[in-house]
Amino acid sequence: MNDVSMPRVIKVLAGAALSMFAVAAMAEDTLGLSESLFSIGAPEITEAPAPNASPWHFSVGAGVVNMPKFPGSSGTKWEVLPVVSANYDRFFIGANPDAASALALGAYLYRDSNWRVGAAITYDFIQPRSESDDSRLRGLGDVKRTAHAELFGVYTYQFITARASVLTDIAGNDRGTVATFDLLGRYQPIPQLTLTAGPGLTWASSKYNETYFGVNSEQSARSGLPTYSAGSGLNQLRFSLNGAYRIAPRWNIGASVSFAWLRGDATDSPITEKTSQITYGLFCNYLF
Repeated sequence: MNDVSMPRVIKVLAGAALSMFAVAAMAEDTLGLSESLFSIGAPEITEAPAPNASPWHFSVGAGVVNMPKFPGSSGTKWEVLPVVSANYDRFFIGANPDAASALALGAYLYRDSNWRVGAAITYDFIQPRSESDDSRLRGLGDVKRTAHAELFGVYTYQFITARASVLTDIAGNDRGTVATFDLLGRYQPIPQLTLTAGPGLTWASSKYNETYFGVNSEQSARSGLPTYSAGSGLNQLRFSLNGAYRIAPRWNIGASVSFAWLRGDATDSPITEKTSQITYGLFCNYLF
């Protein structure tokens, strides 16, 4: 690899590493962990790596996140999350920011300087909701981890990135389907520092909303909460602020905060204590 191509490759790989910070804060379709946090550093694909560059890329890191105990909770909890990934050409396993998952197996179906389109099978890293999380949840039962099938697309033009995804439960754990869209602007005051910010929204199916916000007759009898039926529709609006700093060619640190507001039937659920939700985290990773 010549002296000219080396900085270009490092730039591309470092951009991919920065994006890994966000994976820990995305925990699949747990809405308290905003999808838009993937924006901590979207991969830069403006220049192709040298012809003899290795198709293998690896990332190892960890993050600590403060998040709502459950969607609609007034309390928060801390989660420590490892972020490990391996990429071979178009294929990936482990953490992937475009798939918005810490546990994913998938491939890019199409990539160029502006587009990244892919498909993945993902699995929940964090338990979405447990009765033990809060006294308000007693009698409602746990929301189980599950496997999801996902299609996602990311489009970048200059300093603007748009991301859309559709995620559906394929393991029969009543998690339904969610569709997300985020629009983010990127600013680099210095080459090592990337700042991103922007809005996003999530649509959820009736199955998803029933699982997280509905109360059936059996749950009502056990918990004392009134029965409640939740339909499909707009579930969340959000705005995220993120920063990532490359402290060395292979080391990166990042921070993120997301402000989210529940909408639709989620706001009137007897499970919901607070419709505004805040998630923030700190991350570090190493690329090799």
